[in-house]
Amino acid sequence: MGEIIAVTSGKGGVGKSSVCIHLGMMLASKGYKICLVDADLGLKNLDLMMGLDNRVIFDMQDVVEERCLLERALLQDKREKNLYLLPVCKGVNFSGIHQDDFVRVMRVLQNQFDYLFIDTPAGVESGFRFASSVAGRAIIVSNLDVSALQDADRVIGLLLKEGVAMLELVLNKISPRAIDKGMCVKIEDATSWLAIPLLGYIVEDARMQSCNNRGLPIAVARDSQLYHCFDVLARRFLKEKVALPKLNERRFLSRIFAT
Repeated sequence: MGEIIAVTSGKGGVGKSSVCIHLGMMLASKGYKICLVDADLGLKNLDLMMGLDNRVIFDMQDVVEERCLLERALLQDKREKNLYLLPVCKGVNFSGIHQDDFVRVMRVLQNQFDYLFIDTPAGVESGFRFASSVAGRAIIVSNLDVSALQDADRVIGLLLKEGVAMLELVLNKISPRAIDKGMCVKIEDATSWLAIPLLGYIVEDARMQSCNNRGLPIAVARDSQLYHCFDVLARRFLKEKVALPKLNERRFLSRIFAT
């Protein structure tokens, strides 16, 4: 039976959906069958970022209301045959799905996929509550801004209250220069503050937004910095003993991330 993971954050704009897509794509490239469930209602954009927006015809709400079979609502990625997307709803109206419906569909998907990643809304909207009710593991995405870390800390408390015991942190949009100049919280201070294991970090890259807008995830480019970051992230997610690069050693970074 597959594992269900909630991918969440306390603050919008930290790159939660990008992390969800790229981690899923990296795992799919390693042979795992992956389903991304877009439960970020109102701000749903996984279909756009994956270049699948024109293919969305059915969603989970159609499945629940018996307008189509679950297989018709699943969209296969254009690049990775093991990666699929399930939109929860095409619009912002979530009234047609109750928590029991959501859980039932997720249990069916567990028998079809190795990993299910639920992209949740930032905060405590319905999508967040539904995901936390069924996930046994959660990835909290944040950057090194104080406000983002404060909100992430609040979300960690909510997840623990819901009984999601396995929590892991991904720090996104990491800039070694900003850390060196004291313009943001240090990684070790952020992990100490949130007190959950650091799964990985993703370096800041100006190309990310452009690629997301074009539906072309940058993780497919093997010579990119982001590919290396997501490869390490995926391997650590799979419990491989892989060390993180030491950000305070610039020569080490330039050697690892030479393009």
